Amino acid sequence: MDQERKNKYFFGLGTVGRDMFYAFEANAIIYFLSNILELPLTTFAMVSLVLTVLRVFDALNDPITGLIIDNIRSPWGKYKPPMLIGCLLAVVFYLIMFADFGFTDIRFVIVFGMAYLLWDISYGINDIAYWSMMTSLSLDQKQRENIGAFARICANVGMFVVMVGYPFFTEMLGGGKKGYFSLAVICSVAMILFQMFTIIGVKENKEQFKEEENTSLRDLFTVLFNNDQLMWVTLSMALFMVGYCATTSFALYYMQYIFGDVDKYAILAAACGVAQLVALVIFPLVSKHFNRKKLYGLSTLVVVIGYCMFFFADHSLGLLAASAVVIFIGEAFIQLLMLMFLADTIEYGQWKMGKRNDSITFSIQPLINKIGGALATGIVSITLMITGIKQGDVASESIDSIGKLIFKNSMLIIPLILIALGYYIYTRKFELDEERYAKIVQDLKDRGDIRE
Repeated sequence: MDQERKNKYFFGLGTVGRDMFYAFEANAIIYFLSNILELPLTTFAMVSLVLTVLRVFDALNDPITGLIIDNIRSPWGKYKPPMLIGCLLAVVFYLIMFADFGFTDIRFVIVFGMAYLLWDISYGINDIAYWSMMTSLSLDQKQRENIGAFARICANVGMFVVMVGYPFFTEMLGGGKKGYFSLAVICSVAMILFQMFTIIGVKENKEQFKEEENTSLRDLFTVLFNNDQLMWVTLSMALFMVGYCATTSFALYYMQYIFGDVDKYAILAAACGVAQLVALVIFPLVSKHFNRKKLYGLSTLVVVIGYCMFFFADHSLGLLAASAVVIFIGEAFIQLLMLMFLADTIEYGQWKMGKRNDSITFSIQPLINKIGGALATGIVSITLMITGIKQGDVASESIDSIGKLIFKNSMLIIPLILIALGYYIYTRKFELDEERYAKIVQDLKDRGDIRE
């Protein structure tokens, strides 16, 4: 196998465990806090607020993390050392988050909040280094799409193994607090093992780009804010991610309080997983027939249709599954397109400002994910309290018709508006189409910034 293909496969395999690790936190943490731990309402409200605030606060650290990674010079390259360090530290703080110290008062808020903040920072270091590496593997847009699509396939395999199975796995591992902690241990081991595929198996072409001076902290904001295309794609991505995270975070509650059978959650999650995997497999084939702008428009239309179907599904498992398939095919396409848009702004920034700050640029992705997750957490937590799902130490078993309507609006209507707004901003402000990107890369080669 040639090195180009090895890089594609070993890079992609590295994120199977990463997304198992991340998906368990992203999908289970609120349910863990509201329905597994017997936290008083005041403690739950405080820790929900802490989660929301800390995610936003930590997101602001990500560009600084990107700056540090951009300035790394080591015999192992600039990506692999922070990937390994971030991975190991994230595992330690992750296990603290899911551990039971017997606290239910302010002590729980402090311990959990500190563990969460340090986990988020550590995972962000790994995440920025990982995705920054992708842009060093190829400058060809179609090759990047192939690498990115395979990586997203691997990520979705890991993510949906956990999304589909975590209610079953936690019960199988002892249920309650014990089950959740045991699954956290398994996800942590998977995180470390699969990261070794990338750290050991991927070989960077360190001679492809000219040597550049270190970027100073003073230059950080210039790198970000003078890259107008990065700023517009950031806003579009952020709106999409808030909507996406809110909808997925509500899924288990939906099956319990709207559909009426939480045990059928695995069927809904499996439909989402299969849909995303199919979408990512066919993406390179579809992209041959449509340019990225048309593909984004078609994907957004598919998502709108899926959300409308889901709103009226309620107790029909068949319609729910079909709606989920439609939504997640569209959202998988959008997620991969967003990754490619973000990657292309690296060459644009290098062309415009004379420096290739790939890690600073890719620090925007975890920043967006964290802000999206933070705002989604806020939407979910407020909805749980307004609808009466979370009233005291124990979550309620049902909600009334008004509560159900509020719930569905929070899960479906608000996210749909945000996703559509993100697409609108892209169509008005993003200018890096295929033709302009090719010209930028050629200009960089002519200037000697990129070596053949």
